[in-house]
Amino acid sequence: MEQQPGTPRRDAYADAGVDIAAGNALVEAIRPLAGSTARVGSNPDLGGFGGLFDLAACGFRDPVLVSATDGVGTKMLLGIAHDRIDGLGIDLVAMSVNDLVVQGATPLFFLDYLATSRLDIERARRLIAGIAEGCREAGCALVGGETAEMPDVYRPGDFDLAGFAVGAVERDGILPRPVRPGDRLLGLVSSGVHSNGFSLVRKLVARHGEPEGIDLLAPTRIYVKSCLEAIATGHVRALAHITGGGLLENVPRFMTNGLVARIDAARWPLPPVFEWLARAGGLSSVELARTFNCGIGMVVAVAEADVREVIAVFGKAGETVREIGGIVEADDAGAAPAVWIDNAEEAWPCCARPS
Repeated sequence: MEQQPGTPRRDAYADAGVDIAAGNALVEAIRPLAGSTARVGSNPDLGGFGGLFDLAACGFRDPVLVSATDGVGTKMLLGIAHDRIDGLGIDLVAMSVNDLVVQGATPLFFLDYLATSRLDIERARRLIAGIAEGCREAGCALVGGETAEMPDVYRPGDFDLAGFAVGAVERDGILPRPVRPGDRLLGLVSSGVHSNGFSLVRKLVARHGEPEGIDLLAPTRIYVKSCLEAIATGHVRALAHITGGGLLENVPRFMTNGLVARIDAARWPLPPVFEWLARAGGLSSVELARTFNCGIGMVVAVAEADVREVIAVFGKAGETVREIGGIVEADDAGAAPAVWIDNAEEAWPCCARPS
C-alpha cells in the first residue's frame, strides 16, 4: 500500500529498535578517529565490507600472523554506572595487543564490535575515541568494526564491547623461547586492576562502597612499544601478560615441566587498590595472586647476564621495572610448571592468613 501524501513517513526497522540513520551518522563521526590510527600497510577509510591491510608494505621477510580477541568484561558495568566509559576503549585494545606482543608480534590492525540496546551516537563516539587512543598507543590501525543494536538482548543503557587484533612476527622471532633455571623475572608495573577480576571488584564495591582515593577504572596499561624495544635487543626469552588468573596462572604459560617461578612479593610495593581488595574481600595472598595482577601487568624472563641491559631499555621506554624473582628447578623434574610467591605474608599484611 502506498503511503498517503502528508502522512509522516514510518520506519519499521527503527520502530523495531534499529536506527540505520544513527549508524550512518556514527560512521561519519568516527571516520577521523580511525584515520588518526593509520600506519604503514593500512587503509583508514571506513565503510567497506572489510578492512584492508597490505602486509607486504610492512617489510617482513618471513612473517607469521598472530591474532587475539578479548573484551572488557564486567568492568564495563562499573564504567557505565559512573559514566566513565572513555577509558574502556583503551582497555579493549590493551587486552588484545598485550597478548600479541607476548608472542613477539607487532600489532598491525584492530577491529571492534559494539553491541547495545539502542545506539547513542555520542556515547559510542566516546567509546571509539578510546579505542582509537589505544590503537595509537599500540601502533596499530583501527581498520573497521561493527555496531549492533539489539534491544531484545540488552537492557536500556547497556552495551558490550569486543575487540580483535592481528599482528605479525618474523618466524625466527616467535616467543617464547626456552626459559632455564637461573633466568631472572622482571615485572612491569601495572596501572591498576586493568580489566580482570571485576565480578569480584563490583561485588566488594556493592558491599563496602567505593574506596576513597583509589581509581578502580584506570585504563589497562599498553606495553606494546616498550616490549618490542626490549625484544629487539634479542635478550627477552619470554613474556606473560598478567590477566585473568593473575600471577599464579599466567607466568607458567611460558614454562615447561620441571620448572618453578619463584616470585618475591617483597620486591615491589603492593598498590593500595590491591590492599583494599584484599581487606574488603578477606582474600588470602594465594587468592589475591590468582585473581589480580597485584601491581605487575607484564612479566619478562631474561638471562641473568642480560638483566641490567633489559631493565635499562624498559626504563628508557617509560616503564617502571622491578626484578621480582627467578626460575628454579622443581624437586620433581616431571612436575607441572608452577609459581611460588615468597614472603607474601610479610609483604602483603592486608591479606587474610591461611586457616
